[in-house]
Amino acid sequence: MDPNSVASIVAEGSDNVVAILGVMIPIVAIVLGLGVGMLKLWLEYRKKRDILQAHHAERMAAIEKGIELPPLPPQFYGPGSVSAPPEMLQERFNGRHATLPYLRSGLTWLLIGIAISVALYANHDNYAAHNAAWWGGVPAAIGLSKLLFYFIANRMNAGADARSDQSKPKE
Repeated sequence: MDPNSVASIVAEGSDNVVAILGVMIPIVAIVLGLGVGMLKLWLEYRKKRDILQAHHAERMAAIEKGIELPPLPPQFYGPGSVSAPPEMLQERFNGRHATLPYLRSGLTWLLIGIAISVALYANHDNYAAHNAAWWGGVPAAIGLSKLLFYFIANRMNAGADARSDQSKPKE
């Protein structure tokens, strides 16, 4: 049995705190990292649920009193909401500024993929191990798809802007 293994440290009843902490730190970091992410998702869900319930109760009270209901404001759906009406989605994708996050994330994914490929290629000595470098192609492909979307969307926006400029009456 390896003298540095966790089982041997626990079996001996050793007071080697450094070895125990060396094992516990990654475990605690992973558990807390996942726990914080799950807590954030749960709190966002509760907030949205409470807002929807309050808005629903308000609308039901207005219906019972016979008051005419105004349409829901676009802000009600929140940023990045999938359930937004088509008009709001169209406004969100009009203009060049809407595609800038795709440029940033596309470059990030592409460079991460290249870095993974280079690191895996340089880390191995034999030819068979160089095949591991192809795993860097997965994030690189994601980055390329985001960059492709960025350039296509900008061309479409430029074409739409040119058509709208031509259709405006000259003063």
